[in-house]
Amino acid sequence: MKKLYLILAVLGAIFPYLYFFDFFAVYGLRFSTLIGGLFDNGAAAGFTVDLLISSLVFWVYMFQQRRKEKGPNPGPFIVINLLIGLSCALPAYLYAREQ
Repeated sequence: MKKLYLILAVLGAIFPYLYFFDFFAVYGLRFSTLIGGLFDNGAAAGFTVDLLISSLVFWVYMFQQRRKEKGPNPGPFIVINLLIGLSCALPAYLYAREQ
C-alpha cells in the first residue's frame, strides 16, 4: 500500500495543477476570478463545498490521530491540502502513516 499511496499523492499533485495552469494561462493570476469560478453554478459550488467539508474532516481526523496514536504531524499535510489539494494531501498522509 505504501507505494500505491506515493503514486496517488504524485498523481494528486500533477493532475489538479494541469487544470490550474490552463486556467491561469487563460485568466492570469486573478484569484478573484478563480474563487468566483468555484461557485459559478450549482455543480461547481456543490463540488467546492464537498471538497471543503472533506478537507475539514481530514484535518479533524489528522489531529485526532496525532493525539491518540502519535501519527504524523498534521502541519505539512494541511499546507499540502491548501496549496495543492486533498487529492495529494490525503494519500501523502497515508503514505507517511505507513512509515
